Amino acid sequence: MIYVVIGTKAQLIKMAPLLAYFKRHGISYHYIATGQHKATIDKILTNFDLRAPDTMLYNGPDITSIRQMAIWSAKLLWRTFWHRREVFPGDRTNSIVLVHGDTFSTLLGALMGKLAGIKIGHVESGLRSFNWFHPFPEEITRLLTFKLSDYYFCPGEWAVNNLAKEKGHKINTFSNTLYESLQSALPAIERITDVEIPLHTYAVATLHRYENVYKADALARLVNLIEQIAAYCPLLFILHKPTEINLKKFGLYQRLADNAHIELRPRYDYFRFIKLLHGAHFVVSDGGSNQEECYYLGKPLILLRQSTERKEGLGQNCVLSCYDPKVIDDFLRDVEKYRYTFKPQTELPSKIITEQCLPFVEKIGNSL
Repeated sequence: MIYVVIGTKAQLIKMAPLLAYFKRHGISYHYIATGQHKATIDKILTNFDLRAPDTMLYNGPDITSIRQMAIWSAKLLWRTFWHRREVFPGDRTNSIVLVHGDTFSTLLGALMGKLAGIKIGHVESGLRSFNWFHPFPEEITRLLTFKLSDYYFCPGEWAVNNLAKEKGHKINTFSNTLYESLQSALPAIERITDVEIPLHTYAVATLHRYENVYKADALARLVNLIEQIAAYCPLLFILHKPTEINLKKFGLYQRLADNAHIELRPRYDYFRFIKLLHGAHFVVSDGGSNQEECYYLGKPLILLRQSTERKEGLGQNCVLSCYDPKVIDDFLRDVEKYRYTFKPQTELPSKIITEQCLPFVEKIGNSL
């Protein structure tokens, strides 16, 4: 049996091509949702024509704070320990649990699988920033997940090499599954008419990382940089819930709302977000997924981060700011320099991952 544990919006977007591949080829899988995020999840399932979770572990509000995550994680691990058969139904003797990325749901899924005596497959494995506190807690989550994994699905040779000291099977998927997600979204955006696209030139900003939004001084620094960027180009600021909450908590929300060059918008489903991103002059982000999307699109990107665990786009379309106003200013003065043409991929990560999972498949329909 193949069990797939997904907790966040970003994880679902990145795992969607794999689930869609399973669906096309008649491969049975059991989708377990941790419930870490629920906002827009149904819309993303509709985007990719996927079924709802087979098992939902948590039905409360979205988990947005460290304290909530600690309590939530403990409850889910306790439930898994005492109710393995409910969480992982069916024959677990020849099974694999697929987890993705570097979130609390990643580590939680791997721990739950280990408690149930099942092998762990880590998708998007081997990424490293080599700095425990940038990003925090993602870098620590990755290191712990490596220790729990049996199969490592790595988006490139660099990621494979980062796992040299780890035991288990290292598989190079050559790129991230997000490349396939983007290929699904691009044909669909022309049919989307319910997203307001500005008639003027605009940039998209989306920021949510712990080190950027959970401390007053860090968030104030971020707001200063956003205002600097908006002075060059009008910004559509897509608000993640923790970002919005903390902007209001630290008295910074109204400052952005009153800025004539900044428009605050709620989060979108994946296809609608890509429509906005596709039309943007450039992108401002602290997200790894956005770094990859902009690389595949050849879109100029300024990363508001100290370090990044990804290589995609660095030195091509992507500038790592290290929060330096001068670096940002240089980027803004010569945005066109960072337009890039990505060479289309021929190897599909979802196919490579599926081939490695075949020993755990209960039933295969169409030929791979």
